[in-house]
Amino acid sequence: MADSTELQARGTIHVGGEWRSAVSGATREILDPADATPFVVVAEGDEKDTDLAVEAARRAFDGGQGEWPLTPVAERAALLRRVADLLVRDREELGLLESRDAGKTLEEGRVDIDCVADAFRYFADLVAAEAPGRVVDAGSPDIHSVVVHEPVGVCALITPWNYPLLQASWKIAPALAAGNTFVVKPSEITPLTTIALIELLVEAGLPAGVANIVTGPGHSVGARLSEHPDVDLVSFTGGLISGTKVAQAAAPTVKKVALELGGKNPNVVFADACATDEGFDTAVDQALNAAFIHSGQVCSAGARLIVEESLRDRFVAELARRAQRIRLGRGTADGVECGPLVSEQQRAKVEAYVESALKEGAVLRSGGKRPAPSEERPESGYFYEPTLLDHCHRDMRVVREEVFGPVLTVETFRTEDEAVALANDTEYGLAGAVWTADAGRARRVAGRLRHGTVWINDFHPYLPQAEWGGFGKSGVGRELGPAGLAEYRESKHVYQNLAPKPVRWFTG
Repeated sequence: MADSTELQARGTIHVGGEWRSAVSGATREILDPADATPFVVVAEGDEKDTDLAVEAARRAFDGGQGEWPLTPVAERAALLRRVADLLVRDREELGLLESRDAGKTLEEGRVDIDCVADAFRYFADLVAAEAPGRVVDAGSPDIHSVVVHEPVGVCALITPWNYPLLQASWKIAPALAAGNTFVVKPSEITPLTTIALIELLVEAGLPAGVANIVTGPGHSVGARLSEHPDVDLVSFTGGLISGTKVAQAAAPTVKKVALELGGKNPNVVFADACATDEGFDTAVDQALNAAFIHSGQVCSAGARLIVEESLRDRFVAELARRAQRIRLGRGTADGVECGPLVSEQQRAKVEAYVESALKEGAVLRSGGKRPAPSEERPESGYFYEPTLLDHCHRDMRVVREEVFGPVLTVETFRTEDEAVALANDTEYGLAGAVWTADAGRARRVAGRLRHGTVWINDFHPYLPQAEWGGFGKSGVGRELGPAGLAEYRESKHVYQNLAPKPVRWFTG
């Protein structure tokens, strides 16, 4: 990864195999959320830069440099595996960069890089092992009929600020495996590891023009990508409002659209899951992980604890005790368990939600304020204490809306039906979990939850082999698994008549 001086000198926009500055010459300072100081300067692209990037991707797809769509599958898979090896090589550097850019702990950054490498390897193996096509029996020896898969074309990949490299890999790896070219737009506040990934793709031997990146804001770069007539697919991960705008912009050209728009995810805990000391400790520990990993800035965060009423007092008391012990600080500091929020704007949003919840009757059990500054927690950093709000109900904004911060709300239920009703009472439907020692109940409740991913007696694990998507306002389309590869393809039915004969549709 180039240092800050080199990045500014060469530019962070990659178009047609060349690094460049923005056409306008504009730049943006990237701030370290732990102390609010700038540490890198990147190019601030706009519509003109976007048009140049799409043109380069179009040219590369339609038979220009490298002819990536015509590259044999084995060669495409081999390149993805080389990228995975380079990610492993640069794990420490990339993990540190992710920590400084997004505010997460260094350990979280390292785990992210491992997951990114896994994604590249998975899609390499998946595409390499596929059959060349599905034969369709046409009922005649003279007819050869087969369904084959082809790349979609030019893909616009718009990624969020909370998991910059991981979310980029979920789009880039299958797009390349399927033979597409792309333009990626990372979040303007956390672009650094995506820039580094483009460097690794170049190092691995990807032909010029296949991978393009434009660093810049959503209102210009993202909007132009979504509406551009030469873009065939747009994949967006982010908030509901922005995702709606992407869908509207893509509609006139009828692009393929994949949207992952967040969630308000229930974590349902039945009392029988905590019948033993070990079960109780595990459920509490996972409730903390579900809510406070990466300061709650996770689309699948278990921000809604829905706990059986008989268990509530004991469970909430232990949650509050442990939440108060979470060590906040700069993500690169030893022993830190939770880093800052990504920006002052994000912290102000969290503070507003907590304030409204308290006015609406929620009871504060822990957190609810900015922590006292310390050597590892500068006053200028965007820190906020892990916050537990008890006695919450569905009419509260903090329960209905996605906070995207370290805030956990508590609701209670008495019956299984009530638990399911509460868990499904949301506009979103991304993920959820159920905790119980009763195997039958686990299957019943999991089957009734209207969420794209349901965990049983666990929270947050994902597998590259498993599909990731949601119901309701959590979005459309799928990432990961075979369906994730399918998003970046078109299906074609090839029908070949080996003994053509005249066809007389009309008489006379």
